[in-house]
Amino acid sequence: MNYYGESVAKLIEHLSRLPGIGGKSAQRLAFHIINMPKEEAEALAESITKAKNEVKYCSVCCNLTDSDPCAVCSSAKRRRDTIMVVENPRDMAAYEKTKGYDGLYHILHGAIAMTKGIGPEDIKIRELVNRLDESVKEVIIATNPTVEGDVTAVYISKLLKPLGIKVTRIANGVPVGSDLEYIDEVTLSRALEGRSEM
Repeated sequence: MNYYGESVAKLIEHLSRLPGIGGKSAQRLAFHIINMPKEEAEALAESITKAKNEVKYCSVCCNLTDSDPCAVCSSAKRRRDTIMVVENPRDMAAYEKTKGYDGLYHILHGAIAMTKGIGPEDIKIRELVNRLDESVKEVIIATNPTVEGDVTAVYISKLLKPLGIKVTRIANGVPVGSDLEYIDEVTLSRALEGRSEM
C-alpha cells in the first residue's frame, strides 16, 4: 500500500536500488530530500545529472574523471616507472590518502569472477597491457585479498611476466590494533609469508 503518494514512493524505490541502501534508509533519505530547501534539492539533482553526463574514464588509467587525462596521470610529480593496479576508484583513493605512493595507477573496474560471468575481457586488463612500454619497470598488483582478487592477480601476473616487467603483489596481513587470537588462518598465513626484515 502506498502511504505517501506516487512521487514519494518513486523516490524511495529509486533510492533503495542504491548499493547499501535498504528500504528504511531509502525512506529516511527520501524524507530528508523532501524536507531540504528547494535550492539544495535542485543542487543535488543537478550534481547527479552533471556527474552522470560529464564523468568518463581516463584514457590512460581508466579512473573516473571529468578531465582527460585525469589529475593523477597528468601530474608531473608522479613517477612513471611504477603502476599500481587496483579494482576500483575507491581503492585508488584509499592509497592516495596514505600519501605513501607516488606512482601511477590502473583501475580495473572489477575482478575476474567466472562464477558471476566476469572474465578477463570484462574488466580493464587489455587497457593495462596496452599502456605498458619500456618506461614501466614495476606493476604492483593491489587487488582485494579475496578469491576473485587473487585470481585476477595471478592472471595479470602470468600475462605480464613474459614482458620482462617486475610484477609484485601487496602484502596481506594482520590489521593494526587487532589481537592475533581473533585473526583467521588465511590472514595469519599471509602475514607470515609477507614478513619483512627488521
